[in-house]
Amino acid sequence: MNQPLCVLMVAIATVAVPIVSLAQAESQPNVVVMLADDLGWGAVSYHSDWTETPNVDRLAGEGIELDRFYVAPMCTPTRAGLMTGRYPIRFGLARAVIPPQRNFGLSVQERTIADALGEAGYKHRGIFGKWHLGHHDVKWHPLSRGFTHFEGHYNGAIDYFKLERDGERDWHINHTPSAKQGYATDLIAEAASDFIRESAVDAAPYFCYVPFNAPHSPFQAKPEDIARYAKNSKTDDEATLKAMIWSMDQGVGQVLRAIEDSGEADNTQVWFLSDNGGVGQFKANNRPLHGSKLTTFEGGVRVVACVRWPAKWQGGRKLDNTIGYIDVLPTVLASAGVDSNFGRDANSKLDGSNLCGLLEGTVTDFPERDWYSYHGQSGAERETIAIKTAQWKLVVIGPDVAQSEITDKHEIHLYRMPDDLLERENLADQHPDVVKDLFAKLQAYRSLQPENAVPTFGIGKKGFKPWKDWDIRSRTSSDK
Repeated sequence: MNQPLCVLMVAIATVAVPIVSLAQAESQPNVVVMLADDLGWGAVSYHSDWTETPNVDRLAGEGIELDRFYVAPMCTPTRAGLMTGRYPIRFGLARAVIPPQRNFGLSVQERTIADALGEAGYKHRGIFGKWHLGHHDVKWHPLSRGFTHFEGHYNGAIDYFKLERDGERDWHINHTPSAKQGYATDLIAEAASDFIRESAVDAAPYFCYVPFNAPHSPFQAKPEDIARYAKNSKTDDEATLKAMIWSMDQGVGQVLRAIEDSGEADNTQVWFLSDNGGVGQFKANNRPLHGSKLTTFEGGVRVVACVRWPAKWQGGRKLDNTIGYIDVLPTVLASAGVDSNFGRDANSKLDGSNLCGLLEGTVTDFPERDWYSYHGQSGAERETIAIKTAQWKLVVIGPDVAQSEITDKHEIHLYRMPDDLLERENLADQHPDVVKDLFAKLQAYRSLQPENAVPTFGIGKKGFKPWKDWDIRSRTSSDK
């Protein structure tokens, strides 16, 4: 392929189908997005010596390390924002993850990255791994959301060896339950690698989304991998977690080899990121950041991330701009010569930004944006919400901020940015005016959540029984 041009097309906003010129079509990159699950800041070896991730390290070294990359504090919202380029609170997927019993999914009104790339000429669009964006109705299935091939599981937290959730097998190829056997992380990497090799034969570019399940619980790893870490771990669980990270990293290496074997590595854009911070059970997992998964402190939302595109973006660099998951879609579409706002009206505008100029190095003065994170998985009385600006970060924990002013039931944390990224000094008492101004912004953001948003995690769990093999083909529900 020719050297890609990372530009946005000029398009009329009312045109629903993006037009890609022949020259742009010939230079479109293949796109691979790999997503780790609960990988902490300290869980890659280019950040610490706690574990080993040689393949992620190599990708970061050859590409661009994204040092201040932000996501949602838990998995479903991050996946939703990654797919749409929009804050998931806008379409009701920020409050909580989608548990097995939940009849809910990514709104069919939302346009996904796979939808857009399909219209831009990406013939092969595969997802391999954990979906977690709706499994009670075929309308939420990946093949209904722009993808052409799916292998993996619908739910989170499946058994790595039995491939089960709540006693029923959750492994599928396209719409059909699969009898495949193996360790889930290995199956994901193998399926993604096969897809890359097969798709690279075609002249059309491909999109490959690889949401690994590791190192999310349950903590299960292959015995030979656990043995690798048994002597230098404090507990059996720690050895197992390190082994899971090692296995995931080996999967990353397998995907990278498939790209290289195809002969198209130069014009393949490869992203790697985590969906949120690591769990708090393992302190070294997120060090030196404060907080963990399910918090809006840095340890919950600032994650390991990097991107490599040798044909266009010079590697061996580190960016310290505040960017994140909602920026991936507009950046990928711009790389493919597609106007990311095609067919959109004011009610479906993107929140993410095109990072191409920043990644090319042609833009150095990238504007700081207000950056939001939120979840209310435990209920309206114990929500956590945060805003990060160029100068400050405010974290509020307590009752729904859209329904009340600050009360003694709220925990208030104010940190100066970027000087205190480790969140060591709470300045809330010293700067009440700053707290007041930022709290008002948080109220406006929280009010975006629709009334029919995904419920809190535990609702509907009692008495729920899964159907056979989580087979989605016979499921129906009302539109969301």
